[in-house]
Amino acid sequence: MSPRALEYSPADPKLALSHFRSILQFETDCSDVQADLADGTAEFVLLDVRGAARFAKGHVDGAICLHHRDLTEQNLAKWPMDTVFVVYCAGPHCNGADKAAYNLSRLGRPVKIMLGGMTGWIDEGFELVASPAEEVA
Repeated sequence: MSPRALEYSPADPKLALSHFRSILQFETDCSDVQADLADGTAEFVLLDVRGAARFAKGHVDGAICLHHRDLTEQNLAKWPMDTVFVVYCAGPHCNGADKAAYNLSRLGRPVKIMLGGMTGWIDEGFELVASPAEEVA
């Protein structure tokens, strides 16, 4: 009996390298976002795409509230076209970050999803802040 974990052979390392590099171009994790925010090296705009009510109850410090449905050219005009956006939603059970990433990509904007969203942030033990959302447009 062969092991279940190896039922399908591992990919060739060169193919695996290409695959995992591709994945990492689309996503980042809470730990890397937190570290960049903490040490001042964040070269991205962090968007909380859950909506104003949820944002007001608690969000990542430094995040901007902009619901995924409101990602329009007009609402993004204040940022240069090459601005990188990192988006997050409620967590793995929510596809708001995927919708936001789709909308940003459709508008020609570079974007990554923060894996885990709020659930991941809280699971990592990182702090939240509570404050009302400000108008973006």
